[in-house]
Amino acid sequence: MEGSRGWFGIGLEGVSKPGNAGAVFRTAHAFGAAFLFTVGESPGLAATRIADTSDSTRHLPFYRWASADAMALPERARLVGVELVEGAIPLPSFRHPLQAAYVFGPERASLSRQMLARCDFVVRIPTRFAINLAVAAAIVMYDRLLVHGRFPERPVAAGGPAGPAERHSHGRPRFRRGVPALLRESEEGSA
Repeated sequence: MEGSRGWFGIGLEGVSKPGNAGAVFRTAHAFGAAFLFTVGESPGLAATRIADTSDSTRHLPFYRWASADAMALPERARLVGVELVEGAIPLPSFRHPLQAAYVFGPERASLSRQMLARCDFVVRIPTRFAINLAVAAAIVMYDRLLVHGRFPERPVAAGGPAGPAERHSHGRPRFRRGVPALLRESEEGSA
């Protein structure tokens, strides 16, 4: 997503409803996911297209793994499970990793023990009871966008910001042991 730092992937373990899987994939595509994946049994891609009107699996890399042990995530990806379990970090208190793969469990069960063991972090959405899988995925992706996106600060009063976010600019390089000779010569020439 433009202006957002890092990258992320979205995955499903043991999801049975094609509509849910399709809605998650479509939402991930809209939020700028880098890749999609499924683990274990999952609906066929043709079936997910009833809800995935963006046809995301034709636009993003898609991986299918038989089990949590078979997963081969990209280097530096931190696996984040989203589940209502004891000890899970409440989503509003979670700092999303720059490189992450989020995995959501089946509609009427939980992430497998093997998957939870693979997770670097497990987060939960602080609701009174479980919510729809596609809604949960959208909330997590939106929260990630708030953390890693570049938006103007919210005002104290109701309403929107007074102007656009300041554009990030890089300053001059800082060197720990003096300016290298190559750069020192170019600075002298421009003076």
